[in-house]
Amino acid sequence: MEVCVDSILSAENACKGGGSRLELCSALSEGGLTPSQGLLKAVKKKVDIPVFCMIRPRGGDFLYSEAELEVMEIDAKMCLENGGDGIVFGCLTELGTVDVSACARLISHVRAIKPDCPITFHRAIDMTPSVIEAAKQVYKLGFDRILTSGGFQTAFEGRHVIKEMVEMFKDDGPIIVPGAGINKDNLVQILEATGAKEFHGSASIKVASNMKFMNEKLSLGGGDCSEYSIKMTSVESVRALCQLFKKR
Repeated sequence: MEVCVDSILSAENACKGGGSRLELCSALSEGGLTPSQGLLKAVKKKVDIPVFCMIRPRGGDFLYSEAELEVMEIDAKMCLENGGDGIVFGCLTELGTVDVSACARLISHVRAIKPDCPITFHRAIDMTPSVIEAAKQVYKLGFDRILTSGGFQTAFEGRHVIKEMVEMFKDDGPIIVPGAGINKDNLVQILEATGAKEFHGSASIKVASNMKFMNEKLSLGGGDCSEYSIKMTSVESVRALCQLFKKR
């Protein structure tokens, strides 16, 4: 199980629950952005499982400018220098296809720093016109993993597409990692339907703030964000998912 986390407590909980790998981000409410170097350093001191770092300079789409690609190169370098074990990113063109040029550039940059660095193409693939065609391009580029919901809102809904991807690369190619909406009620069905050997999730719960004074007249964030609750990875949820994975 790869657990996506955006805080030191979530990272510790994922490890305690038996997670095999972390995808370290900031702002999971935005779908995951590049983590701070302080968070990365702190996490590496606390856990003994691999830490893959998200490289995503902002929320929104995955069409990046030259300036943003430069930011991504700098971030990737810093993450590897500060103990990151792998890198996660994805770039698309304005037509929604895989941006081969940008991806090749970032892969070359990462592997010049760490030749054997595992690299994952993230769920940007789910925003393409054809997940299957995009996966073929990702394979040619040399990515090691693809994180995907099969182009659907959840991995359960996209399980038939994920199965096609797993079968396409069963002998050679990237490891297909189902992710999005995976929980104890659907994990076994997803694994059985797809044949996937890894899976991804946050296993998170909402925890109430310990603040005694709460100014409820305003919110500093948008949407459903609240300053008085925190989404955090649950040790029990990770443990339950890992046990189901082992028993299947």
